[in-house]
Amino acid sequence: MYRHSYLLALAVFAAGASQAQSGAPGPIAPLVTDAAAIPPQPQSPALSLPAAIALAFERNHTLAAARHEIAAMEATIIQAGARPNPEFSALLEDTRKATRTTTYQINQPIELGGKRSARIEAAQRARDMALLDYAARRGELRASLTAAYYEVMIAGERRRLAAELAGLARTSSGMAERRVMAGKISPVEHTKARVAQAGAQLELSQADSELTLARRKLAAFWGAADGAFQLSAGGAEALPELPPIAELTGKVAAGPAVRLARLEVERRQALARVETSKRTPDLTLSLGNKRDEEAARNMWVVGFSVPIPVFDSNRGNELEALRRVDKARDELSAAELQAQGDAAQGYERLRNAREETAALRDEIVPGAYSAYQAARTGFELGKFAFLDVLDAQRTYFQAKAQYWKALSTAFQATADLDRLAGADTPTSE
Repeated sequence: MYRHSYLLALAVFAAGASQAQSGAPGPIAPLVTDAAAIPPQPQSPALSLPAAIALAFERNHTLAAARHEIAAMEATIIQAGARPNPEFSALLEDTRKATRTTTYQINQPIELGGKRSARIEAAQRARDMALLDYAARRGELRASLTAAYYEVMIAGERRRLAAELAGLARTSSGMAERRVMAGKISPVEHTKARVAQAGAQLELSQADSELTLARRKLAAFWGAADGAFQLSAGGAEALPELPPIAELTGKVAAGPAVRLARLEVERRQALARVETSKRTPDLTLSLGNKRDEEAARNMWVVGFSVPIPVFDSNRGNELEALRRVDKARDELSAAELQAQGDAAQGYERLRNAREETAALRDEIVPGAYSAYQAARTGFELGKFAFLDVLDAQRTYFQAKAQYWKALSTAFQATADLDRLAGADTPTSE
């Protein structure tokens, strides 16, 4: 970026000459936003980054699938609370009518050992995990959409500069043709100008293609097939705040990843209680009526039955469930360490991106823009070649692209920290 220092010096010289003539310092050239890069679309809504995120949260199919999973987990809680159905049985003794005995009976299984409450608790923990998974997907979507949003910004800036360069190339080619006709320069110079014009036009076509692809990639986050929207520059260049490290550490310790691992421990414990409760046999009560045709009388039938756990006491399933509880505890410890490490990395990324963005915005991009404008003015006055303008334009674009990339990194780091800290995390009622 800094290998074209003579262009920066030219910008300083041009600014100084302007001050000498007017007696007042010249204004610093503002940063060019993406609004000029995208062709106007009156029917398309203008989207800021928060608006794009809100639109994706509302229409994204991945989030819709996660919401359906939450609804499915709610249904499992209903089923977990269901009690055993009664059974109806009929018994016929002797086929001769005179000596026949007929028994009608209802059998009602009764669960013992806390089986129903253990099932409900396990289902509730699964529902809570589905809620946290939905929150994690929202965080991942926010980070991915932020990256795509700034890709559109960078592609739009490149397209704007490529269009400007194509116009300068046409001007250069026309000037070269007139000079050749006047006999001032060699026809070879005209050929070079035409080659440069063709290259600039190719660069514009590539920039158009990249912008179209970037817009479609962004629109896919809210389920749109095309990029029929405009980006709003409002808030796009406002640097996100750097949170206090102590506050961030506390939030991450209770973030979705850690809470998800902790809920997995609780769910495994509930499943272990389900297996433990199965070691207690269920009781079946029986109530019915018996008709004795030979004695010509009715008799009540009352009884109960209990399985005898001699061969199968469910010890294997219980032991397996307890070992999975131990596994979940180890995964919880690993998740806590991973979350703290990711938070530390995200914090450093955000701090470095903020510093880089501020330096590019306040010094490097304005300097490169001034050099580009000075080279362009000199070209229009016939003092510089088109290749000098091309060199300055590329330097400016590299600086501006680096600026948008640093800004994108800052917002992505913020989105990652929000995901780790559990911003917008839904809670169970």
